[in-house]
Amino acid sequence: MNQLDALKRFTTVVADTGDFKQLAQFQPQDATTNPSLILKAVQKAEYAPLLKDTVARFKGRQLDEIMDRLLVRFGCEILSIIPGRVSTEVDARLSFDTMGSLTRAERIIELYQAEGIHIDRILIKVAATWEGIQAAEKLEQRGIHTNLTLLFSFCQAVACGHAKVQLISPFVGRIYDWYKKSAGSVWDEAANAGPNDPGVRSVREIYHHYKHFGIATEVMGASFRNVGQILALAGCDLLTISPELLAQLAASQEPVSRALDPAQSPAMDLPAAGYDETAFRYALNEDAMATEKLAEGIRAFAADAVKLEQMMKAQA
Repeated sequence: MNQLDALKRFTTVVADTGDFKQLAQFQPQDATTNPSLILKAVQKAEYAPLLKDTVARFKGRQLDEIMDRLLVRFGCEILSIIPGRVSTEVDARLSFDTMGSLTRAERIIELYQAEGIHIDRILIKVAATWEGIQAAEKLEQRGIHTNLTLLFSFCQAVACGHAKVQLISPFVGRIYDWYKKSAGSVWDEAANAGPNDPGVRSVREIYHHYKHFGIATEVMGASFRNVGQILALAGCDLLTISPELLAQLAASQEPVSRALDPAQSPAMDLPAAGYDETAFRYALNEDAMATEKLAEGIRAFAADAVKLEQMMKAQA
């Protein structure tokens, strides 16, 4: 059994890509996308017609609507291949706009429903800002399930659990990147690998907290830099993995052991945690890594949304 098949015994495997033509070979349950992945895809010859056709069909509409229609177009293609859910992201420029995020999320759902896609097969991705979490809570109350992304800190995870969001995506690789860069020349790769990886440790803390307190929100590790990070989280509810790393897992016959198990969580005297807006903002501010990576991630996704709009303008 290869490592990918072995991993699937413990964890729901999710493909992290807009390149849906690669999906079938890995047989993931779910898939996730983001503006950067869609931008990367439409620059390939095999996907460029989707952009051109979407712009032509809805010429004269607002760019934000055409953008959502393109995202849904990719989502529908993905859902024709996978059995589970696809995550589609609200424009990152709305990360601090609760009502704006709600409006865009509802439109995305309406566009999927117009294509005959059931609401339960869609997860709306929203940045785990305070405003994004409030939007997600309202969406969940309306029966629209959410995936809270750009999550780097314990306080973000606690607030998401309190909001009863469907799923969170803690970013393993970007946490690792920050600590490695911060350490500079004294970074010891071997000492910070596997379960000692700072990104892995963050996800494990969140996972154990959720299981200890019976929080139903799913934990999906994301943003992996290497196979070692993935295997160190085998048993996490879900793991979303790039095609490149999925291929590495499929090519290896090395054994895979379960690293996380809700039935075997360590005995912990964990205090209950909760945050109102003031406490949340202060806790996030106290975490330099999370503050910097959240801001950086929003800027990067927003910049790629702008690039995608520029490509749409060029097609018009």
